Amino acid sequence: MADLQAFRDAVSGWANGGPGGPASDLALRLGVRTAVLLEGPSDLAAVETLAARRGRDLAAEGVCVVSMGGAMSIGRYAGILGPPGLGLRLAGLCDEREQRFYDRGLKRARAPHRDFFVCVADLEDELIRALGTSRVEEIVQAEGDLRAWQTFLHQPAQHGRPRHQQLRRFLGTKKGRKIRYGHLLVDALAPDQVPDPLDDLLASL
Repeated sequence: MADLQAFRDAVSGWANGGPGGPASDLALRLGVRTAVLLEGPSDLAAVETLAARRGRDLAAEGVCVVSMGGAMSIGRYAGILGPPGLGLRLAGLCDEREQRFYDRGLKRARAPHRDFFVCVADLEDELIRALGTSRVEEIVQAEGDLRAWQTFLHQPAQHGRPRHQQLRRFLGTKKGRKIRYGHLLVDALAPDQVPDPLDDLLASL
């Protein structure tokens, strides 16, 4: 895992203008064959949690899950990891509203779209709808976040909003919360509740 994190760090450095040699060397040494490109660390947490639940060792399979820091980075990451760069197979998730960035970035990198799967709003929304709002609120309470959740609900901006939208917004109001709940919500899913984009991504790897 430490070596895989070193590869992620090297890829991030390369995407931000650094040299590509360290990432290339690590990819060869670690046997990385597929890069899963995700918008942020909460998506990464969800994908890795589901893989572990299904008994998958992605690192041993040559799969590295990468958080890009936003959809606008897809062109850079596809370019350095896909055909123009390391030549890895690319897969991932994207939000429906960001799909145009993915389409352009993958086209420039001459990378196929077939293993990229689209969430309607985002992965948190998919997970909340899959579990149901009552179950998610139970998880919030079990995690000791009930008081914060109740305070959030009293904000004027939340009045009259659908519950699933309130929950989705709540997960993004504190640093690290989306990552923590990325693990928790996936752990709470029954096998038949896994959202299609997440299920299809894991099946494609």
